[in-house]
Amino acid sequence: MAPIEVFAPAKINLTLHVTGRRADGYHLLDSLVCFASIGDRLVLSAGEALSLEVTGPEGPGLPAGPDNLALRAAACVAGEAGAALVLEKVLPVASGIGGGSADAAAAMRGMLHLRGRAPGDAEAEAALRLGADVPMCLACHPLRARGIGERLEPVTLPQLHAVLANPRRPVATPDIFRALERRDNPPMPDPLPDLSEPEALLSFLAEMRNDLEAPARAVEPAITEVLGALSALPGCALARMSGSGATCFGLFPGRGAAASAASELRQAHPDWWVTDCVLGDASDVARPRAQ
Repeated sequence: MAPIEVFAPAKINLTLHVTGRRADGYHLLDSLVCFASIGDRLVLSAGEALSLEVTGPEGPGLPAGPDNLALRAAACVAGEAGAALVLEKVLPVASGIGGGSADAAAAMRGMLHLRGRAPGDAEAEAALRLGADVPMCLACHPLRARGIGERLEPVTLPQLHAVLANPRRPVATPDIFRALERRDNPPMPDPLPDLSEPEALLSFLAEMRNDLEAPARAVEPAITEVLGALSALPGCALARMSGSGATCFGLFPGRGAAASAASELRQAHPDWWVTDCVLGDASDVARPRAQ
């Protein structure tokens, strides 16, 4: 078979409200999610069995064995088919932007493409078993995620220009949830207002929250420094942490402003992972394509 390439875009939680906890320990969330123009890349080519090689600037130290989420995801839909997977890792590990989940979703999309199938209910269930973020990364379009991540509702959002910054301090999600003081916070309004225009979306986001931000800042104080640095950049309209951290995003009025802000931040903090990007719908660019 000819090699195919699948883009695995970063997932950004524009909001993240923790609204409860189930008896089995899973937390209930209400989150507005979009996807970035930056992400990992997965190449799938012919192979007698499933195998994975990890490359890229963020690849060193990332296991490529059976416990790798992308390899586990490929196995969920491979059937008897084999494939050689090469993952170019661009997103930092354990950084709150769904890198592992995005890779898993890309592996599922790639293997399904090789088998001439589209994702269905069985794949959605398999994705949820792999992790709460995997089903939304399988979709790759703006959505509202509720429950433990299984209740997905498409939403219309405008493109946003952003700077992503991570202090290169891995943050373990279980540690953040353990530090969370309140687990029954208010959800977002239902139904959501019209968020299709940038001004309306920014106004809405300013009134919403990431309930994991405060506990994450307590566990990893560098997050406070990142948020302060983003907020101080010229043109930053909003700075917030994504997911359970430590990656934070700043929103800017245009591509030029975001690029200039990212350059300034990289110069001030050369040890951080910093990039400018566009946030919105990545479902088209995430489709498997011939390499």
